[in-house]
Amino acid sequence: MVAVVAGIGSQWGPGAWYPRLEKPSWTPPNWVFGPVWTTLYLLMAVAAWRVWRPGGFRAAPVALNLFVAQLMLNGAWSYLYFGRRDIGVALAEIVVLCVAILVTLLAFWRRDRIAGGLLIPYLAWITLATALNFEIWRMNA
Repeated sequence: MVAVVAGIGSQWGPGAWYPRLEKPSWTPPNWVFGPVWTTLYLLMAVAAWRVWRPGGFRAAPVALNLFVAQLMLNGAWSYLYFGRRDIGVALAEIVVLCVAILVTLLAFWRRDRIAGGLLIPYLAWITLATALNFEIWRMNA
């Protein structure tokens, strides 16, 4: 499922409009995004597997449904930001995504501390992405 969302989300790349946007000086260079997302999706998949492994969805329905929900929000952000080029709506959505990741992380942590810990870099990156989304929205409004 993680690979499916990663594949779907990747179909909406920055395109020609993104380089023309005003961005803060602390914007990561473009080459960083591929390796970071590859690592984060791998960590997410391992975390979900660790929660799923002991008994499947029946054993951890809340944690795994939260994981699916945040994963769908993750894919939706790419569509809103890059596909629709709606930076403001994407900003509102990524705030919801941050909360969803935090709730998922806590649910995973209760079941398997390693699984919860594996989501910490993802939450950190999305927090940075939220700040970046906000600044780009503010600078280009």
